[in-house]
Amino acid sequence: MKKKILVVDDNVDAADTLTLLLRNGGHDVHTAYGGRDAIQIADTLRPDVVLLDIQMPKMSGYDLVRELRRHERAPRPLLIAVSAWGQESDKLASKQAGFDHHLTKPVDPEALLRLVGAQRP
Repeated sequence: MKKKILVVDDNVDAADTLTLLLRNGGHDVHTAYGGRDAIQIADTLRPDVVLLDIQMPKMSGYDLVRELRRHERAPRPLLIAVSAWGQESDKLASKQAGFDHHLTKPVDPEALLRLVGAQRP
């Protein structure tokens, strides 16, 4: 099933790589390279899935996910942290911030496509 996806990462290469992977998977993908842009795009796009880097300047992925949760409308998007931080404490912090899932970079493409294609719990 084709999903509307928003990829947010201040690392242009990382964001563009995920965008290309997801587009090749048949999804409608939009990209933002910072938090403020992501909020504007999400408000207009109303994505099914948002993939967020945690380590971003100006607005971290934790701050951004909290902001997206404040502005969300039904149906609620699937929010996935994509980070180099992969310790259990990092995954717990992601969950507490409001993420549904936490993936560690480098992301396994097949696992990402399965997760994005999965129905919400």
